[in-house]
Amino acid sequence: MRIGLVVDSACDLPGDYLERNGITLLPITVRIGEAMLADQRNEQATLEFLHAQIAERGAEAETIPYTVQQIQDLFLKKLVIDYDYVFCMTITKTRSPIFDNAMQASFAILNEYKPVRAAAGHDTPFALRVIDSQNLFAAQGILPVEAVRLRDAGEGAPKIRARLEHLALHTHGYMVPRDLYYLRARARKKGDRSVGLVSAALGTALDIKPILHANRGETGPVGKVKGFEPAVQKVMDFAGQRVRAGLLTPTLCLSYGGELEEMRALPGYDKLRATCAEHHVEVFESVMSLTGMVNVGKGALVVGFAAEPHRFE
Repeated sequence: MRIGLVVDSACDLPGDYLERNGITLLPITVRIGEAMLADQRNEQATLEFLHAQIAERGAEAETIPYTVQQIQDLFLKKLVIDYDYVFCMTITKTRSPIFDNAMQASFAILNEYKPVRAAAGHDTPFALRVIDSQNLFAAQGILPVEAVRLRDAGEGAPKIRARLEHLALHTHGYMVPRDLYYLRARARKKGDRSVGLVSAALGTALDIKPILHANRGETGPVGKVKGFEPAVQKVMDFAGQRVRAGLLTPTLCLSYGGELEEMRALPGYDKLRATCAEHHVEVFESVMSLTGMVNVGKGALVVGFAAEPHRFE
């Protein structure tokens, strides 16, 4: 069985990894004023757009996900021919309409694929499964990496599906934003009142940085630390503790809203990499998606992994 994998461009994995493993991308387009860029996971293009646009006007940006029709067209023109079963793994549906768009498109795809496959010489059924990762950014990367690992090991679609749906419940993302004013402005633009003016002003005045946790579609603060670098170190050290305690997959994903060399110079990074190497955990590093940066601001750090329920300490 030919198994295909699809993610949206908010999924923070290196572009060469996606290409090497034949992972199809659902691009998210970002518009800031007259400037537009479809995020194709091209790190250089993302960084150029970051420096030119996001720093000044990113909070006003509009993100445009693939529509139902665009998803339907992608499947019927290509994926139903190239594959027999496709897993489409999306950013959490609580933060984006991509999951709902893909679900809606799936009904038409399953109704209309037969003549397309027949014309390409395939007389076997086609199936697809849309999976809500229930997370975002670096933490989205856990599911496709595991899907690639299982597919390469020759596992069938039912086992892969069960595994991915289980992992979605146990994937954790931790983020440290740099700029609370930006985060608040962006939240207000999207109608999200979760970052209040007082907390943003207080946090900036005292240089207090929140540590945000995402799991099962919910995102909220689990700690606050004075200073960005101390907050990052706390998250890095905590991730190392989880690695030593045992992850559910041998994978840890990091993404950063800027040049990766800046991330690699942050406190706790070297120790976390050494801990992962010691415990045979593969680390994936990528520049944060354009979608991620316009939503949380430049310079934010995200760490993602799958683990049993725990408390951030």
